[in-house]
Amino acid sequence: MIERKLRGIAGVFVLISLLLAHFVHPGWLWFTAFVGANLLQSAFTNWCPMISILKKAECKS
Repeated sequence: MIERKLRGIAGVFVLISLLLAHFVHPGWLWFTAFVGANLLQSAFTNWCPMISILKKAECKS
């Protein structure tokens, strides 16, 4: 369940940053790169900061 939320959040972040890059400033593409780099490092390290955040949020609710 958390993995589905993570993929959804990552997809929303990428789409929003692409829209911001198109309509506001191309510098927002760095945020897209950050999301991609984070996903890549989590594939190798099996640790993702967003999963930690989501787990803490589930404990509080």
